[in-house]
Amino acid sequence: MVMHWPTRRALCLLPTALAAAGRGAGAQPQRAAERQNFPDRPVRLIVPFPPGGPVDSAARLIAAALPEHLRGQPAIVENRSGAGGVVGVDAVTKAAPDGYTLSFSSVGAVAVGVSLLPHLPYDPRRDLAPITIAALVPSLLVVRPGLPVRTVAELLALVRQRPGALSFGSTGPGGTPHLAMELLRLRAGGRLDITHVAYRGAAPAITALLAGEVDCAFLDLSVLLPHVREGKLRALALAARARSPVAPEIPTVAEAGVPGVEVASWYSVLAPAGTPQDRIEVLHAAFAAVLARPDIVRRFAEQGTEVVASRPEATAEFIRSEIAKWGEVVRAANIRAD
Repeated sequence: MVMHWPTRRALCLLPTALAAAGRGAGAQPQRAAERQNFPDRPVRLIVPFPPGGPVDSAARLIAAALPEHLRGQPAIVENRSGAGGVVGVDAVTKAAPDGYTLSFSSVGAVAVGVSLLPHLPYDPRRDLAPITIAALVPSLLVVRPGLPVRTVAELLALVRQRPGALSFGSTGPGGTPHLAMELLRLRAGGRLDITHVAYRGAAPAITALLAGEVDCAFLDLSVLLPHVREGKLRALALAARARSPVAPEIPTVAEAGVPGVEVASWYSVLAPAGTPQDRIEVLHAAFAAVLARPDIVRRFAEQGTEVVASRPEATAEFIRSEIAKWGEVVRAANIRAD
């Protein structure tokens, strides 16, 4: 057996290597101590939309319970609206990657903008570190009561029988309600000739539906369900993988005969890229603990919102899949941002 002895250079380098190993061993307790001391000041949760909206309300509900799981440090919600959420998310990408500045955003600024906005100042896959998908609200397809359809199949048949005569409302070009209908068109086997009417937000779109100005719309379950319960709108199908516990009588779009139509407004918690992984873990544990609380789950469930609390790696995978899905829809429908 041949023995391979270390060279002179290797022997000279050995003390340096041993010293580095010693420093590495000493660094482990130091990192553990830093993790135990994090956070030692307030955490900012930047919501890229104005106060009072669904994203802001969800952020404030969670933030109020976070101090118990963040060593008593407050989570301060800061609203930075503009450009459909891009301004606030961009501010987070430019913040120090120390775990003290986080984004609490939704699908548009994180997943849709990659394909919709040609000059998006960040790439979510490169410039943000996923912590969790906190919760999601599935989209519900509804029609005005006077429209003679009760199923998705009947709606599609009517659109084909009367090309260009029917209309759907949305919150604006490239918004989730617009994309949801375009996804239905795509999965139903081609473009359906139905007129898109864009409004400035969910409230005017719902008002138009109730007034009969448009025939149908995909909007969040949470905002539509009260009108469905009152008989002012008719629910056709939920754009989700499974039925909702708050409305189990409503079938999914897949059950209605068109698979692959899953649309939700989701709330993501993201940090700047480069945030240390141990701090990501501390933050994820804090959000997961809050989202496991029965009172939080109940409050969200009452609004038709599903708690998720995904792990960071699953969050990254989900966001990549959403970017790919909505990129396909944006290109197929040739959607352009205003």
